[in-house]
Amino acid sequence: MNGDKMETSCNCDLLLDFVNTLDKRPHSEELETPAALAEWLAGRGLVEPGMKATAADLREAIELREALRTLLATHNEVEGDFDAASAVLDRVSRGAKLGVCFAGGGLHLEPQCSGIRAALGKIVAEVATAMSEGTWARMKACRADDCLWVFLDTAKNQSRAWCSMKSCGNREKVRAYRARHAHA
Repeated sequence: MNGDKMETSCNCDLLLDFVNTLDKRPHSEELETPAALAEWLAGRGLVEPGMKATAADLREAIELREALRTLLATHNEVEGDFDAASAVLDRVSRGAKLGVCFAGGGLHLEPQCSGIRAALGKIVAEVATAMSEGTWARMKACRADDCLWVFLDTAKNQSRAWCSMKSCGNREKVRAYRARHAHA
């Protein structure tokens, strides 16, 4: 680890950015339409510019995004349906026909299809990379149920619970303080 940055081969920013396409505070949805999905994926080099997405592609992308949020929230002691979320990743992986490939003396997963399905498969492949190198456990969703913004926990002891102490962490501290002193 170098300073506050972690050395990884996983594209953590892609995973974090994908899940954070929905910001709950204030509510902001980047993937409102199939065209917005295709544009977002093209902007990250996951599909060719001009690629068309369907309403079904959008539903699958949002389902994948929310499954990832659920799994990342469990890293921060937030309850969620782990099995159902994992099943979504399994389904997307199978749909993208992820295959093991060897290049440059390394191993990686690569979709054996094209289009939006392949792009979503590439996102799932990054999850597998993050898991294999240990970065996945450091990816978390904020504990605040009205936030759930995802972030990479760079604390040495992996104890970070909030996306920001200035907002969610501070609100929780004030809430706990008031609860303790309400009975006094």
